Amino acid sequence: MSTKIQQIKEALKSVRVKLFITLSLIILLIILFLILVNNFVFGQFYLYSKTRGLKEVYRVVNDYYNSNEPGNISSQLEKIAIKNNFDILIKNNQNVNVYTSNKDFFSTLDQMNEMTNGLYANSGEIIEEKDNYQIKKIKDNENDVTYILLSATLDNGYILYVRLPITLIQESVRISNNFLYLMAAFAILIAAVIVTYVSKKFTEPILELNKIAKKMSNLDFSHKYRITDTGDEINNLGKSINVMSEKLEKTIKQLRSTNIELEKDIEEKSKIDEMRKSFISDVSHELKTPIALIQGYSEGLLENVNNDEESRKFYAEVILDETNKMDKLVKELLELMKLEYGKREFDNTKFNIVELEKEVVRKSQVMLDEKQVQVQFKTPEEIYVLADDFYIEQVITNYLTNAIKHVKEINGKKYIEIENVIDIEKNKVRIKVFNTGEQIEEEQLSRIWNRFYKIDQSRNRNDGGTGIGLSFVRAIMNNYGNSYGVINHDNGVEFYIELDLKLD
Repeated sequence: MSTKIQQIKEALKSVRVKLFITLSLIILLIILFLILVNNFVFGQFYLYSKTRGLKEVYRVVNDYYNSNEPGNISSQLEKIAIKNNFDILIKNNQNVNVYTSNKDFFSTLDQMNEMTNGLYANSGEIIEEKDNYQIKKIKDNENDVTYILLSATLDNGYILYVRLPITLIQESVRISNNFLYLMAAFAILIAAVIVTYVSKKFTEPILELNKIAKKMSNLDFSHKYRITDTGDEINNLGKSINVMSEKLEKTIKQLRSTNIELEKDIEEKSKIDEMRKSFISDVSHELKTPIALIQGYSEGLLENVNNDEESRKFYAEVILDETNKMDKLVKELLELMKLEYGKREFDNTKFNIVELEKEVVRKSQVMLDEKQVQVQFKTPEEIYVLADDFYIEQVITNYLTNAIKHVKEINGKKYIEIENVIDIEKNKVRIKVFNTGEQIEEEQLSRIWNRFYKIDQSRNRNDGGTGIGLSFVRAIMNNYGNSYGVINHDNGVEFYIELDLKLD
């Protein structure tokens, strides 16, 4: 029930319903006005008009008898009587009928005189009275008819009587009112049809403008008002809304662009701040040990703990070595920070990855000889990729160095293998570096990519490295958006990266 009431309320708010109600009320008010005029003015106007007609008859008859050359007035009076529905009676000085348009008028007049004790008795309503004539409204109770009666004395002494029944006036008013009622109903019906058609012409563009305005409120500026050649106010409003839509769209785009730039600036500032905090934290953590060593050996030199030259030289070499390590660590950390926070641009070129891999192996030959391990290649001679060869060389060097450090004999076999697997569909090449040895524990597979994380925490400082090599790999590959990872095998561990092929 409440839903129907709500629907009715919404319908009453519509322009079409309001326009129909307004037009219907206007029609009803006009009809009511016409009825009031018909009831109160038309009767008086009709009475005034007929009174003038009565006086015109008096003038015509009086002029006739005053003329020196009287003619036949009977035909003229007959026309006037028929045209205006008048009863006309003329009597001479001896009370003899000179002319009558209605034979019954004489007897009726005598009856009225008897009832009113004479023509000029105080009965009926006097409408107009002059020296020579009197116009009264009298009622014939016997016949239930109301008349307007003019009685006048002509200049020659004749008596003129002119009578007009006014019951027809009242009947005309009633018929006219009924006709107006019928016209009101018919006009409202016509108005409903017209309003339906006209309101559709008016409301359709308004509804379209409303739809566009709602979309604009939701920041959707794709819809525009269809401009026509009518040049009316709605059309001009549509033009204004289109202009406003375009300006709003342009302004919002500028605001969004500005907002994106601000967000980038804020993000950039946040990254720089985060990078600074991270750098300070990492450096502070990693430099504790070398600083402590430098401090201890420096104090030993100052206090002459060892007097011999060889010991002092050893102390100095340790201090220099730790200083070099500190310098290397800080530089590596700075480079890593730039890679992680997108501050490093890559110089991507086309190069042969196989040739690069062999060059890395050649540079690591001393370490390979120390470990007495051979590198096996499973790859075509030429595979061209698109990347920055400087950073990719660091990635492969990192993988190969780790493989050399952790390679062990398993089932009588000890080797390192580099394999390149081409995926034409993905346009990628997967570079695998495998070494025989112990598997990495599952819980450590994700941690090894973190800065300064070392699988074997017991390794000495000379062999253990800085612990940020794999972090370099992660940062470089994240910049390229290519995959990387580590896989445990039954007889060893495989590290891999993927690069984009450059076939042409």
